Amino acid sequence: MKRAFRKIAIANRGEVAVRIIRAAQELGLETVLLHSEVDVGSRAYRMADDRYCIGPAPAPESYLHIERNIQGALASGAQALHPGFGFLSENAQFAKRCLDEGLIFVGPSPQSISLMGDKVEAKKRVAKIGIPLLPGVECPTASPDKILEHAKEIGFPVMVKARAGGGGRGMKILQSPQGALELIESAAREALHSFGSSDLFLERYLDHAKHIEFQIFVDGVGQAFHLFDRECTVQRRHQKIIEEGPSVALSEELRQEMGEQARNLAQSVGYKGAGTIEFLLQDDQYYFLEMNTRLQVEHPVTEEILGVDLVKEQFRTAMGEPALWNPIFLKPRGHAIECRIYAEDPYQNGIPSTGVLHGTLWPDGPGRRFEVGFEEGDLISSYYDPMIAKVIVRDETRARAIEKMKTTLAQTVLFGIKTNIDYLQAILSHPEFVDGSMTTQFLERNFPNALKREPLDSKTSQVAQMVWNLPSASSSNSSSQASSSDIPSPWSTFWRGV
Repeated sequence: MKRAFRKIAIANRGEVAVRIIRAAQELGLETVLLHSEVDVGSRAYRMADDRYCIGPAPAPESYLHIERNIQGALASGAQALHPGFGFLSENAQFAKRCLDEGLIFVGPSPQSISLMGDKVEAKKRVAKIGIPLLPGVECPTASPDKILEHAKEIGFPVMVKARAGGGGRGMKILQSPQGALELIESAAREALHSFGSSDLFLERYLDHAKHIEFQIFVDGVGQAFHLFDRECTVQRRHQKIIEEGPSVALSEELRQEMGEQARNLAQSVGYKGAGTIEFLLQDDQYYFLEMNTRLQVEHPVTEEILGVDLVKEQFRTAMGEPALWNPIFLKPRGHAIECRIYAEDPYQNGIPSTGVLHGTLWPDGPGRRFEVGFEEGDLISSYYDPMIAKVIVRDETRARAIEKMKTTLAQTVLFGIKTNIDYLQAILSHPEFVDGSMTTQFLERNFPNALKREPLDSKTSQVAQMVWNLPSASSSNSSSQASSSDIPSPWSTFWRGV
């Protein structure tokens, strides 16, 4: 059924809100940004045609507040709502409230979200269509002691996971019975805080796996596509940092088999729009992990290797239109890599870096793409995820894409905050990443601690000292300002953040 709309509400922030606004503009749609108080004046705020404040900075009072988002969309005159990713994007209750209020939800149905969002029910559906599953046990309302008994039956190591969630929250690895009870209790608390349910389940833990996901898409007339694979193996605390596609770990036969399994699963649950089927791959055997019923952070990797626009197709699908793609031409071309740039200090174990962004330089060039949520003068606050941008590159081969990414990151400049750019460079240069042999334990094994600072070379030290000795660096009025000896050197504190 075709359903036209002219104005779209965006229930999100940062770089994904910017991405959605750009796609809407290209389709001639008006946009209204549903924003918190702290995001007044952000890049997305400046780009949107209209704005509506939905509450104060804390996410539970704004971006996670269902009624305030609904009322903001209705008050602004929007006919549809795009949830982006994170926040309420996989909340079936939110999707249903949109539909109940006459808003078109740009995403799957509440039923699909509910079915695949419940990790245990999702596994039951997967089992029916023959996709391999890891050995596991349901543990609804079970006590930590009972969960530990089940873990012993499966055999260590075992993973305890939140039944209602994803994204690495409520997830712990139990290596042995020692300390397992504390980890189980921690997982339950985290699951309750993140998803409103402390229910857990267990599954066998793979100790040298790769994380492979397939982009699926079902258009407005029911055509189901698999848009090939991305590898998201480089993870820290179950959070992805670098994504790429296509994966070098898959043979063409295995890629085709996994892709068809992903497409069949999407069709079996009556899915609509963009989604991702995630697998673990170990010793050439793959296992279903979970389905994400939303747009992924790493969707630009697929867009770059296939030449598609997933966000515009999300809008067209919500209108009941067929996808514009010809399956014959949906073939990967070259290799793409995405790096997430976080506001954090890699030399202090990634602690967040907040403050005003004083300047940026994003080095444009062929095969370089920047998804940027913040500009000069914007505030990087402590209230939300610290990702401030994504850098995506594409080249003919994986080796060339790696070198292009390293060059692009080296030329990227951010003033005012610290970033993880040096951390990304270290990962990209590691032999295991270069040859593609890394596993999900790659960062834990090779980068368990903070990066070590390299000493400044003599020329840089001389320049730093010259800058520090400039008259503006200190004040002759000692009664009104601290002396220069009391002020930390910007070079010693690496204020540049790169």
